[in-house]
Amino acid sequence: MDSTPVNWECLDALVIDFAKSERLIADSFSPSPVSSPSSLSSSSSYHSRLIIRQVRRALESGDIDTTMDLLRANTPFILEDHRLLFRLQKQKFIELLRRGTAEDRDSAIECSRTSLAPCALDAYAEAYEEFKHVLLAFIYDKDDKTSPVANEWSERRRFDIAGLISYVLRAHLHAYDPVFSLTLRYLISIHKEYCLRKGVSSPIADLTERLLLKESDPPTTLQESLYEAPPFDEVDIQALAHAVELTRQGAIDSLRFAKGDLFMAFQNELSRMKLDVSLLDELVCEYCVYRGIVDSGFALPSGLQTLCAPLNGNQPESKSCLSRNCSLEVSIGSSKHSDVETFISDSHMDSPESNEDMTSLRGSDVELRYATEPTCNHEDCSTSGSNQPEVSSVLSRHRKYGSVERGKRKRWRGRHDDEGTTTQVTGTDLQHEQREFNKHSVLEVNNWENKYECVLEMKELVGRGMAAEVVEEVNALDPNIFVQNLHLLFQLKQVEFLKLVGCGDHSSALRVACSYLGPLAAGNPAFLKPLKETLLAFIQPNEQALGKGLPLNSLATSLQVVVGRRLGIEEPQLMKIMRAILYTHNEWFKLQMCKDKFESLMKIDSLKEVDPPLLAVSGVSNSNADGSSHGSSLVTISPSVRMSEDGCSPTQVSSRDVICDENAILKVMEFLALPRADAIHLLAQYNGNAETVIQQIFA
Repeated sequence: MDSTPVNWECLDALVIDFAKSERLIADSFSPSPVSSPSSLSSSSSYHSRLIIRQVRRALESGDIDTTMDLLRANTPFILEDHRLLFRLQKQKFIELLRRGTAEDRDSAIECSRTSLAPCALDAYAEAYEEFKHVLLAFIYDKDDKTSPVANEWSERRRFDIAGLISYVLRAHLHAYDPVFSLTLRYLISIHKEYCLRKGVSSPIADLTERLLLKESDPPTTLQESLYEAPPFDEVDIQALAHAVELTRQGAIDSLRFAKGDLFMAFQNELSRMKLDVSLLDELVCEYCVYRGIVDSGFALPSGLQTLCAPLNGNQPESKSCLSRNCSLEVSIGSSKHSDVETFISDSHMDSPESNEDMTSLRGSDVELRYATEPTCNHEDCSTSGSNQPEVSSVLSRHRKYGSVERGKRKRWRGRHDDEGTTTQVTGTDLQHEQREFNKHSVLEVNNWENKYECVLEMKELVGRGMAAEVVEEVNALDPNIFVQNLHLLFQLKQVEFLKLVGCGDHSSALRVACSYLGPLAAGNPAFLKPLKETLLAFIQPNEQALGKGLPLNSLATSLQVVVGRRLGIEEPQLMKIMRAILYTHNEWFKLQMCKDKFESLMKIDSLKEVDPPLLAVSGVSNSNADGSSHGSSLVTISPSVRMSEDGCSPTQVSSRDVICDENAILKVMEFLALPRADAIHLLAQYNGNAETVIQQIFA
């Protein structure tokens, strides 16, 4: 899981969109430059989401009057639904009795006469029976757990009605959480289900259990008229049921409420899952500081959270060619997500003890490892002031390269919506923060801050293609970094070589190859094939030497981890979470033998879409890619498909293929209540004939 490739620049974009949509970043209320239409919708719905949170808080505290006032002022259409109005009035009746005073008892009687009883007459068929039942609360005490109305007295009822009202408001106002929040819910739920199904322990169990809460909001109650909706495509029903763990009837009810809109129903069901918002904000802030999206000025080792700000996206491109006068401009990447940082890693390379052994680098791929990067021993990773001179020296030298000013980063603001208004950051706020900041040792703060800046500025240098300068700065900081991470040195020298070739300076490029690339490949056979591919640049025209672009962002991220750990800066927990949940998403849909219908909506495909490794072999087959589309009705499988020993992927044991119709798969799933993979296995044994499968099972 730790070595799963993740498109970190895509995650940056989702995180920035989340922070802006939730007003977590000061003065950043406009959509991010890479925002999608869905993210624009999330940002514009902030006010609606704020109203929903206020309504939920009021209901969960039992303040029904405040709830009714909020609904009348902002969403009066909710009170026109007598089913919901009846539930609110019934809860108000219970809350009045709960107070226990004679005056409140009189108010409860008045409520039952003037509001509750009239509403029960036309709310729904069972409403009047429920009204008569709740009147028993007059004679049974709220502490009597055996009474017929113990459930009515339960404070759990507050949370149920709060969830129900939130569900309806969210769908009617289209006030869904930002994509990043929904994606986390979806991926973590799959991660938990996969680990449970496979009987494996999750390496991020502590985080996922705290982040995605076990309880969820109840589903909405349908109106009778909605039962007249036309039947839905069975493909949609099964896709929704399996995606969010619903029964078939639950999926049908959800589609009815969404009027047949599958993706709206999917978002509704995801929104029922509850996230720990405060923990999510902490994870996002930690990630933003680490990635240089917000200012690290107040990011102390003690974990003090203060306001910081996102980096402006327009970083100056370096026109230099490794400190030489050259007009070649570095191409950061060529994929359709070229503005998104990418990261490549070998999912089979997860042995941290093999610091010197690089033979696990397979083929021509020079893998950009991340979570499992071998680094120096912890004894060298001191966070004290002992390495401050080296850090300061690197920072001072880096100034001449024209780094991005920290002042362009904005400040982390945090949530300030408790009173329903957006709190603007003022000069008084800044003075208060500065007083908090001064409570800590200035020396300790400056040391920690400089370490962050050192790592971020080295990352920036790599992103600008200044490989020679990066090697110089890393060696000045600690020569052992490259000794224990030879692949990073090899990749940086590849970049330097290709840039020199692109500039037409073949003699200098040859010196780099002879001095670095050749000796590194001689000492490690894994580098030999990538070296050959690199040397092919000599036979290409100068303007094509860099090919379609180098994955500089991936290399920059990889270097950031290594140098950061050398300085005692660990990667943020959000990165660990993303690797694990994307890995289990891949494995889960291998088990299901189908493509995730919702991965594009949730940007999961973009998170997985990484640039090819540096100088990957051309013409590599994409035979592992899933070529099926959402509308595909055929699945080709072997008649003797069996799970491999690891249970993660199917293995063909016969060359004869059987084509299973999608309708046949769905029929077997529905009649036998089987998961998709089991239905496919059965069909494979009976030549794809669903009727034969069903007859054999019931014979």
